[in-house]
Amino acid sequence: MVFIMHLSEKSKRLCYILCSIIIFLLLPFTGHGAEVKQAEIRLQGEGYVLTADIVFQLSEKAKDALQNGVPLFWDLQIKLLQHRDYLWDKKLVDTAIRYRIQYQAMLNMYRVRNEDNGKVYNFSTLPAALSLMSAIVDFPVIEKLRIDAEKKYLCFLKINFDRNLLPLPLRPIAYIDSEWYLSSDWTLWPLKK
Repeated sequence: MVFIMHLSEKSKRLCYILCSIIIFLLLPFTGHGAEVKQAEIRLQGEGYVLTADIVFQLSEKAKDALQNGVPLFWDLQIKLLQHRDYLWDKKLVDTAIRYRIQYQAMLNMYRVRNEDNGKVYNFSTLPAALSLMSAIVDFPVIEKLRIDAEKKYLCFLKINFDRNLLPLPLRPIAYIDSEWYLSSDWTLWPLKK
């Protein structure tokens, strides 16, 4: 930024405008992607379970690819860390739920597959298919006996769109086009014991 100080006023304005445009193009556009609306890990019986409400909004390019038979993959990454004052936080849980969604043109339906347990669900509309992936109910995270009531714990949840599993010709585009940024940011909260 030091070099900007030595430019004329007109050049400074042009430089600021160009920097703003570059930053705008590098940031993902709002209106598509994934967002964690609500998440909690609570005690249920002999263990802690995750319940979360997620919103998936596909960009037009992702919808077009899906309509043309391209499967799309998301990982719901779940982490639980024990906070320690003098050492790095201890990782207790680092797991993921992987979903695959694909349009079956011959059947005119959307198929959602939980890649972890192999369960397959069929839907006649895209919103119905995304709704299944949006509601995480009582997903087991950790046993009760591994949690110490005297210690602090942090929970993390992120929805990660896996661009590496797109067809090879589509991958380079997906890395530079903001319409393919379909992941969420990390959501974090303290564990309630």
